[in-house]
Amino acid sequence: MFKKFILNNRFVLFLLVLLLIGINILIFREVSFIFTPFEVLFKTVLLPIIMAAVFYYLLNPIVNYLEKLKVKRVYSILLLYILIIGLISILIVSVIPFLREQVMSLVQKFPQYARDVEALIEQIVGSKFVYEAQKTLNIDVADLANNISTQVTKLVNNTWTGIGTFVGVVKDFLLALIILPFILFYLLKDGMKLPSYILKFLPIPLRSQSFEVMKEINSSISLYIRGQIIVSFCIGILMFIGFLIIGLEYASLLALIAAFTSVVPYLGPAIAITPALIIAIVTSPIMLLKLIIVWTVVQLIEGKFISPQIMGRNLHIHPITIIFVILTAGNLFGVKGVILAVPGYAILKVIATHLFEWVKTRSELYKENKIDSLEQNNETN
Repeated sequence: MFKKFILNNRFVLFLLVLLLIGINILIFREVSFIFTPFEVLFKTVLLPIIMAAVFYYLLNPIVNYLEKLKVKRVYSILLLYILIIGLISILIVSVIPFLREQVMSLVQKFPQYARDVEALIEQIVGSKFVYEAQKTLNIDVADLANNISTQVTKLVNNTWTGIGTFVGVVKDFLLALIILPFILFYLLKDGMKLPSYILKFLPIPLRSQSFEVMKEINSSISLYIRGQIIVSFCIGILMFIGFLIIGLEYASLLALIAAFTSVVPYLGPAIAITPALIIAIVTSPIMLLKLIIVWTVVQLIEGKFISPQIMGRNLHIHPITIIFVILTAGNLFGVKGVILAVPGYAILKVIATHLFEWVKTRSELYKENKIDSLEQNNETN
């Protein structure tokens, strides 16, 4: 009788499921110390695994193509490694010294740029136009100038603090870079066998649907990684050409920053334009206008032509959702969260969709009764 009451009452069954979930969360929270070693291990291997996954999705199509040409998979991987080492050597010899000089010059001049921007803001605040606006709108100009000056100073201090944090990130990146070739080699060599290996640990009735989940996750991640890197590369090239045309200082470095930050959708371009804006403002008003024109043209080309052709709309994620996901992940996990927000959301969306379908088929919570079906038929008629 009690079992029949629970199964027939959807609301009570829903509350029971929530109660069980809450009890499990409480238990895991109380014994969280058990998972500390696993958490440390996860944080240690996370970065090299992510980097290996990115390179896997970029290089695996090439390895598969060479394998179709009767080239053994191991030889294809070794050939790609040789080509990559050659490209890295060329970059180290020709490009890196030039970029290093630009970075050092920009780091040395950035405090002066910040002071120039601060002085320019104070000059604008003290102008006759602002004085007339202050009289009309009853705004305290002195207080406004102090607030702007404080914010600029805070921005500069945060920038230098961020450089210290960046050094720590570079250290982790270099350690991950040492481990990357070994993980990537085995991923490219045996990555196709990984799904079947994972499925062996799952119950037989769940294997078919789990395989579909893995296929959709693989498709979503490969689409996002390949598409986003190609889009970022195109943005970097377009920015470099535009900066050269208008004669903006540090064109190659600013274009490289724009390419890297474009990995983060929507928020990346806003981050990338900040150093370019500072340099353009202290150069001249005409340069600022030219920069705005170049940036607008590049964003239009990227939004109207590049991204739709390369990325498409296969992820089916609304732009507002992407912005909220990036902001939330950034507050929770920092820079790594911002970078991994969209692919992480795509994975969770696939899992949640299949889990919801599984709940619908296994439970009677979403089973239409005769009254509901009759009401729907009456409404349609």
